[in-house]
Amino acid sequence: MATMTHDTPVRSRLGNGLLLAALSASSFGLSGALARGLLNAGWSPAAVVIVRVLLGAAVLLPVAVVQLHGNWGLLRRNIPLLTGYGLLAVAGAQLAYFNAVAYMDVGVALLIEYTAPIAVVVWLWLRHEQKPGRATVLGALIGIAGLVLVLDLRSDVPTSWIGVLWALGAMVGAAAYFIMSGSAGEAVPGTVLATSGLLIGGFGILIAGLAGIVPLHATTNPVAFQGFTAQWWQPLLALGVITASLAYVSGIAATRMLGSRLASFAALTEVLAAILFAWALLGQAPHAIQLLGGILILAGVVVVRLGEPQENPADPTLSEPH
Repeated sequence: MATMTHDTPVRSRLGNGLLLAALSASSFGLSGALARGLLNAGWSPAAVVIVRVLLGAAVLLPVAVVQLHGNWGLLRRNIPLLTGYGLLAVAGAQLAYFNAVAYMDVGVALLIEYTAPIAVVVWLWLRHEQKPGRATVLGALIGIAGLVLVLDLRSDVPTSWIGVLWALGAMVGAAAYFIMSGSAGEAVPGTVLATSGLLIGGFGILIAGLAGIVPLHATTNPVAFQGFTAQWWQPLLALGVITASLAYVSGIAATRMLGSRLASFAALTEVLAAILFAWALLGQAPHAIQLLGGILILAGVVVVRLGEPQENPADPTLSEPH
């Protein structure tokens, strides 16, 4: 009887953590379909990213200020980390992902980006001589095989290699996200890291757009989805509040309840959410061979992560950024 009483809070924590992880993954998964609608309405990918991340940062900023407890020196000491995180892991990953969905289906772009854990393994091997084990190598090979199937090279529909390159760019940004999130350790609180990254990334792209480095244009045209039309501000509001601030906050809370390893597995449901949202809002349905490839990619990611050394559950690793 005592064991059951002791297990109750543990099970409750696990259940709440899984619910928060599902909320975070679903929120992140909605971003691709909403962004594609705005792109079709005449928005540039850079403009969509700017509004999304700055609005998300505005929602998270009060929480981050409270969490910082007036320790502004912590930000100054971590300027290189926060800058790199904002420009590469946040702005770079999102800009590349939204450019990718302008050329290819949302689910396909996201599946290519989800090869990021394999890229992290390769980086750690080449840069830090952390040789992967057999399980990790096997997972990488499974993931690469899945990537080939996702590209569906034998399909009658030509593969958009521009979209593939953008999706691979998003994969690099996501890999940087994992590496930088891990390097933050406990020094920078999760919400502070997320808010700083969103602010730096948003203003970085805004400056690049004003300087003419990236196309920056927006419209007030209605946004057409499958079966209904929305006002231009409605998907933007959802992108900022739901797919940025809510997704980050729930992902951080889930990670602290579950630990980074279990939370990272739960985050894989983002792919399913993205495919379902793309099907419901855009009418995009992947081919059977692409679904098989997606299953192989996710299986490869799982095997890669199972092959990694055990990590401290208290380490603050955020969910996948989109």
